[in-house]
Amino acid sequence: MSGLTLTIDTDAWRAHQRAVVERTPGIIPVAKGNGYGFGLARLAEQAQALGVRTLAVGVPGEVAAVRDHFDGDIVILQPWRPFDSRAVELARDPRVISTVSRLDDLEVLGNLGGDVRPRVVLEVLTSMRRHGLATTDLAGVEAASGMVEIEGWTIHLPLHSDATEAEARALASRAVDAFRASVWLSHVPTATAQAIGRELGIQEPLETRLRIGTDLWLGRRSAYATTATVLDLHEVSRGERVGYHQHRCPGDGWVVVVAGGTANGVGMEAPTSGSTMRSKAISVATGALEAAGRALSPYTLDGKKRMFLEPPHMQSSMVFLPKGSTPPEVGDQVPVEMRMTTALFDEIVAARTA
Repeated sequence: MSGLTLTIDTDAWRAHQRAVVERTPGIIPVAKGNGYGFGLARLAEQAQALGVRTLAVGVPGEVAAVRDHFDGDIVILQPWRPFDSRAVELARDPRVISTVSRLDDLEVLGNLGGDVRPRVVLEVLTSMRRHGLATTDLAGVEAASGMVEIEGWTIHLPLHSDATEAEARALASRAVDAFRASVWLSHVPTATAQAIGRELGIQEPLETRLRIGTDLWLGRRSAYATTATVLDLHEVSRGERVGYHQHRCPGDGWVVVVAGGTANGVGMEAPTSGSTMRSKAISVATGALEAAGRALSPYTLDGKKRMFLEPPHMQSSMVFLPKGSTPPEVGDQVPVEMRMTTALFDEIVAARTA
């Protein structure tokens, strides 16, 4: 192994996915962006092996990356817009389901022409306030139902809470009253989705489906590991200048050059809300470190996370290991904590079994 490496215990990883699918009838796996670190093609292959009938991608450009690896329906989560030429072309594909969040766009889709009626899911506006039809627009869907194939309603909710479940029930009821179709949900428990289906059923439960990404692919953390190769090692003295920016070493020790940099997503973090005292304290502490030219790296050396000597480079990073520690050897693999939704690995390998 070399570079930044993702090692997968494939048996454990796949066992977790099977368990999630078995307890989630009608599941819609989500494969978007960087494929949660595993890659879009690999996730599409896994979805095919799991026997699911629908796979979700984020944007039109991702359809090409999965369609040769998955033979079911592909739903595009980004709402359809008439100015996106790729989205317009894909709307004519019988395997593709477009998400519609505006009545004007639904009318345009219905008048595209061609041999295939576009397949759509209709997004309902939630307290997320991202995309969706307002409840006042739901009544207008019936008139367009003859021009498109409505596969269901999709309701993208905030992260799970008691308020989220109540919102899911209320919006699903209003949507189904406007046009009877299955309900696709996110961020609610399976039991809640099934209960909503029973509540909305007349003679039998209405089908509800759950979109799941993170819990499906990343839900068993012990099934994969991320490591980096030690590329070089240099002993240094306190005050010695190193790196592009010639920062002074904070003490005697070693410069450890490790694989992984900005091109791999190293050092990239999503903004946080800072909603708790602990998270605010961490923000203050890390901000002070960065102001002093120091930042904690995601690399673990001799049992502890160590400081960057300067911001990560494109494909490598320079980390300081203080004297008194045991330095690694060139070629060693060291643990690195990666945010999987932004990670791009140099190598992905299956774990060796005994």
